[in-house]
This record gives sequence, C-alpha cells and structure tokens, in this order.
Amino acid sequence: MFTKEAYKGTLEEQYNTLSKQLDALLTGETDLIANLANASALLSQFLDDVNWVGFYLLKEEGLVLGPFQGLPACVKIPIGKGVCGTAVAKNETMLVDDVHQFPGHIACDAASRSEIVIPIRKDEAIVGILDIDSPLLARFTEEEQGYLEDFVAVLEKHLI
Repeated sequence: MFTKEAYKGTLEEQYNTLSKQLDALLTGETDLIANLANASALLSQFLDDVNWVGFYLLKEEGLVLGPFQGLPACVKIPIGKGVCGTAVAKNETMLVDDVHQFPGHIACDAASRSEIVIPIRKDEAIVGILDIDSPLLARFTEEEQGYLEDFVAVLEKHLI
C-alpha cells in the first residue's frame, strides 16, 4: 500500500493518494507522537529530493523538535526565528526558494537549500508545524504547497 509505485498519475492524483493513505494510517490511532512519526515517514517515502521531513510542536518556550526523518536537528526554535518560527509568528505557510537568502535562517543541515513550513492547527490555534527541507533550490512549488496544506488538513482532523 505504501510503495512508491502506488503514486501514479498526475501530481494532483499522487497527492490525493498520499492524503488518503495518511487518513487510513491515522484512523483509529489517538497518540500524537505515533501519528506524527508515521506522517513524517510517509512523506519522506513519497517526496523526492528532500533531506528532512518532520514536525516541531508548539510549547511554552517556542517550537520543540518532534518526530522526523533526516539528520539530527535543532531541538528548540524561538517563535519569530528562522523559517519555522516565522511561520508561527505570521500564522502562514512559508515557501522559501533559497534558505540562504532568508533573514535569520537557522541552518540545522548545511545541505538544505529550500524549505516549506506549514502551520498545524487545532481549534484554530497553531499547535505545531510541518517542516520539509530540500538540498535543491526552489524545490517546492505553489501547487505543491496547496497539496501539502491539504495533507496537513488530513493530519489536523486526527489531532485530539
């Protein structure tokens, strides 16, 4: 079910399959960490040309590292700092074509060149973010942003 061959067709069809698989994977499970771990593994297996896929959770002191796939990462990120903290401060998705041009970028992995960060909400409040890094410049498109936001919407409906 979760093989690369399962994702055939247009980009829209591929992402629709991905979101359906996430929904099936999370249905019946209420543990946040288990669900985020499976979501990061599913995305990491699906996406090409990425070097980090994971989550940060909003705690009192800022963003704290959650489940991820990739090299070891920064454990805490202050709100308003780096791409992740800025996404929370602005309450919006951040699509960055070149992280080295982003003011205050926090370099957890020197190989990362582009990044997308999507806020995760529960009852309208941000509870965390999905962070995806790529070693390629401009890896993520606005079209993919929409599909990844849909993926996050599926994840959000499983948050307790």
